[in-house]
Amino acid sequence: MVLTLIGCASLPDLRDLRRSARKSQQQLKLLDVCGVLSPRQASLLIKKSGRAGEVSLLEHHLAFIESVNGPPLIGGNSAQLLIDGPATFEAIFAKIELASDHINLESYIFDDGVIGTKLANLLLEKRSQGVDVNIIFDSVGSMATPPAFFEHLRSNRIEVCEFNPVNPLKGKRWRINNRDHRKLLIVDGATAFVGGINISGVYSTGSFGSRRKTSDLSKGWRDTHLQIDGPAVSEFQRLFLETWAKQCGTSLPQRNFFPRIPVTGDKIIRVIGSGPDDALNLTYVVLLSAIAHAKKSVYITMAYFVPDPQTIEVLTAAARRGVDVKLILPGFSDFSAVFHAGRSHYSNLLKAGVKIFEHREALLHAKTAVIDDVWSTIGSTNMDWRSFLHNDEVNGVILGVDFASEMQRMFDQDLADAVPIEIANWESRGSVLRMKEWGARLWEYWL
Repeated sequence: MVLTLIGCASLPDLRDLRRSARKSQQQLKLLDVCGVLSPRQASLLIKKSGRAGEVSLLEHHLAFIESVNGPPLIGGNSAQLLIDGPATFEAIFAKIELASDHINLESYIFDDGVIGTKLANLLLEKRSQGVDVNIIFDSVGSMATPPAFFEHLRSNRIEVCEFNPVNPLKGKRWRINNRDHRKLLIVDGATAFVGGINISGVYSTGSFGSRRKTSDLSKGWRDTHLQIDGPAVSEFQRLFLETWAKQCGTSLPQRNFFPRIPVTGDKIIRVIGSGPDDALNLTYVVLLSAIAHAKKSVYITMAYFVPDPQTIEVLTAAARRGVDVKLILPGFSDFSAVFHAGRSHYSNLLKAGVKIFEHREALLHAKTAVIDDVWSTIGSTNMDWRSFLHNDEVNGVILGVDFASEMQRMFDQDLADAVPIEIANWESRGSVLRMKEWGARLWEYWL
């Protein structure tokens, strides 16, 4: 009965999409503040994002994504890498302080601890100044937060929407398995924050480069977030408003949700949102396509790693053709079933030449990738069945060598805090671990 209610979904076949792409004659589309660039202008701008001789990934991957009607590339943005909670919340609070029109917030977890209370008080202050505040929180993710916390916000004229309520009598339709895993904040339609960081007390202290080994799940989670200023923010705004319309059943007051935003930098950004209602999961397609087109390197840092067969195929094929494929995965987790299900795939990956490292200095919660020194992504999406099939997720993809260099430095620091998994040692692990992996893998589709 439960399986009937939550339904089954399937992942897109990348090979079928590639065959269709070869028949397509779609030209690359790139927007800036003035509108759509000509194909020649777009091509020149893309080539400027990569070093000479290193644009193969961009040319082939971007042409493929264009063929499956991916979201537009948008130029003229700035992007700031935010590492761990303290840096992220400092930037978030500073930007909210400056808000003059509206604040749209979407978060899987919004708890009532120190961070959540501080944020709530700031939002209440901005609402008293006439700034509209709209919040979407996930019913499961925020289950531990007392209802009175959100009622207090509502009573002070903040719009609050509960995504897919656990109580079937409260929602428009009961889909308990579909969760809003996004972490998204938009301020005045001009700045967006996106990444892996929830509004939670586990982010009150940092962990990056601390070399402070701890399995205390309440302290120093290692995570990554992103601040974007510029025209690409309109795509994040569109995703938020679509979710509000679908979930909340009410119209938001008219505000300047889509202001004309000037050029703020030279970053080319693609905004990718996905959910179980989509005909094609673009987050999955875009990530696997980037790996499949990689020529030099694939460096992935992933909190929850439970790969489907096609993901394994793409990773192992890249390693076998000489691409340097490195995965930084958790050495311990807040979700043991996911942890052991992911480990059950280590042998196949290692034998193909994929290099695996486990981060054991702090709980790893980041979801990032940098490929061929030019293509980067940060967001809420894990490499697991849940993110690709059952959750609403959002990622930002940034093109350019400068930002990729920042990502590479971050990856190298995480690598210094990680332990390599060697095939010989891994194959000699004990029977208890093997049984845990076997049991968890039986449920990997639902984890």
